[in-house]
Amino acid sequence: MEIRGTGIGQGVAVGPVVRMAEALPEPVDRPSHLDPEHEAERAKASLSVVAAELANRGAKAGGAAKDVLEAQAMMAEDPSLIDEVTKHLATGKTAERAVYEAFATYRDLLAGMGGYMAERATDLDDISQRVIAHLLKLPAPGVPNPGHPFVLVARDLAPADTAMLDLGQVLGLVTVEGGPTSHTAILAREKSIVAVVGAADAASLADGDTVIVDAADDLVIASPTAEQVAEANARIAERAALEAAPVTPGALADGTAVPLLANLGSASGAAEALKLGAEGVGLFRTEFLFLDADTAPSVREQQEHYTRLLTAFAGKKVVARVLDAGADKPLSFLNSAHEENPALGLRGIRALRHSEIILREQLTALAEADAATDAELWVMAPMIATVEETRYFTALAKELGIRVAGVMVETPSAALVADRVLAACDFASIGTNDLTQYTMAADRLLGTVANLQSPWHPAVLRLIADVGAAGAELGKPVGICGEAAADPLLAVVLVGLGATSLSMSPSALADVRASLARYSPDDAKALARAALAAEGAAEAKEAAQAVATEITTARTAAS
Repeated sequence: MEIRGTGIGQGVAVGPVVRMAEALPEPVDRPSHLDPEHEAERAKASLSVVAAELANRGAKAGGAAKDVLEAQAMMAEDPSLIDEVTKHLATGKTAERAVYEAFATYRDLLAGMGGYMAERATDLDDISQRVIAHLLKLPAPGVPNPGHPFVLVARDLAPADTAMLDLGQVLGLVTVEGGPTSHTAILAREKSIVAVVGAADAASLADGDTVIVDAADDLVIASPTAEQVAEANARIAERAALEAAPVTPGALADGTAVPLLANLGSASGAAEALKLGAEGVGLFRTEFLFLDADTAPSVREQQEHYTRLLTAFAGKKVVARVLDAGADKPLSFLNSAHEENPALGLRGIRALRHSEIILREQLTALAEADAATDAELWVMAPMIATVEETRYFTALAKELGIRVAGVMVETPSAALVADRVLAACDFASIGTNDLTQYTMAADRLLGTVANLQSPWHPAVLRLIADVGAAGAELGKPVGICGEAAADPLLAVVLVGLGATSLSMSPSALADVRASLARYSPDDAKALARAALAAEGAAEAKEAAQAVATEITTARTAAS
């Protein structure tokens, strides 16, 4: 039986299923025999214990997991949440019931907001379960330990559990719910866990079932044949050999350089990215300094963080994106006003122009960090839609000491006038996630339109080709910093469309490096032409794969 979901990465795993235990039952709604003050003490004590445990797990895990779990710990002790618990206790409820109802209120609020915020509702469920388990003196929800390697199947997996998975035991991960932007997916990608998320039919899998988890093909195969298992094991061995191979710069078969860069959210991921062969940073997301703050960080605070990253990449290129807030990342000090459709509202460069002092301070901090280090800093603006916005950002950046200023191409409008946009700045970087969303009019965080969110669609590829052609004509670099670059076959197509560098999650670097090395520049262009000529995303991928197979077959025959 084949079960479809969304694969995270390109890996494959084979093993027996072990199912995650179901959640604790809803606490009984009954009057407490204690007074509200005593119940409040119980609730606050358990919330504090859980917060400390989450923070401790984050400190041990490090990387993105540390940021995620620290955010969860802050949720557990959020004053407004504690006030909500206290409100329920005042009606005579038990601490466990009050915690359940208070968290459910906030969970429903986040779920109703959709997108990124809806994905965070799962985090609240996990905290609530842990607090209730502590109150009832029950074991906290967690990953089973059967004593042998296994494929973990869960309805969804909490960040605290994903961060601490024993990679010597957990061969792969399958979730019934969740999507590619959930914390489960983010942490699985960072830890290189073979995972397929949002596989609804995986609910039918039972303990002991043998499965193949094929992230590259977005597939889980239940009760596979001996031939399918042998093929999967061969792929596992091939990937192991690939990961053990010496790290070399990204290049096509003839030696044409295609720098492979890392997408990073903070300096904490620098060492691992360099270890995996990142030749620099193609997307440094600076939002981590702003998202949990009530006020914008100072120039000094920003400069210290930027300096840390630039120092780690001394002598290498680092492309920093200025604050990209709005839509699924609202900030109270920047764009707190409610918008009916925030993805089309005051976000990216629009929000920064609305509060220019924040942009000026960030550019100043970046320029100071650049002056204090030996990295090659490039800075770009998000969500550019017009040539005028490009001129505005470039002029301001240069005024404040930024030497190389560019823009992100994430809107069809910017792609369609790419020749004029690139004439007004130093470089462009294509954000394929948002470009696909806006081209296909399909929210990239909405599972119901996931079939329209593929960057393989010829409409998206045609826009990328327009930007690539403009860059070649003007002699301006055109990078790719969306996760499309992490698809080994699509990476070759993107180079054929004119991309001069590719940036991705560090865990994808080895696969993409190996894929590029198989094709010449003419091969890449042939794959790109085949994809562009197709009618839809699936057909484009199939067409490119067919050409790739022809090239490989012809080369084998010739040798």
